[in-house]
Amino acid sequence: MTINAADLMQLVILPTLGYLGVESEAASKLLLGTAAQESKLDPFCNCGQGIGIYQITSQQHRAAWDEYLAFRPDLASSVRGLASQHQFLKNPDQELLLNLAYSTAIAWIIYLQADCQLPEADDIDALSECWENSFCHHQYETGHSQDFVNCVQSCCAAA
Repeated sequence: MTINAADLMQLVILPTLGYLGVESEAASKLLLGTAAQESKLDPFCNCGQGIGIYQITSQQHRAAWDEYLAFRPDLASSVRGLASQHQFLKNPDQELLLNLAYSTAIAWIIYLQADCQLPEADDIDALSECWENSFCHHQYETGHSQDFVNCVQSCCAAA
């Protein structure tokens, strides 16, 4: 099951970034491209080593909390506010699969944690570089940066 790119952008990515105080076309394109590249917009994708629409690994998830959010209590509180009250305490990784707003926030945190310097929104090659340096699991063959560019271009045209 895939999600329409326009719906993901309008109903999940933009509201989540807005909730986190981020107003950036580049950030929204980066996240849309990440979801398209990592899971082909399938929130239940079992296509790699990660979980959910962004294919975030358990290690990335834990590092986002332990190495970044732990030192930013206000942001941590906002991100925690997106998670379900009880399930998060039982199995936090399941939030990455079942909660699109939460997984979007964690994907954004991964980019913040990597100190990704956002380029201009229309610089798709630079967005691809940001993805490759910050998020990419390196399971791809050669040409994966171009694949990301293609995903962003096709998704943004649809969104």
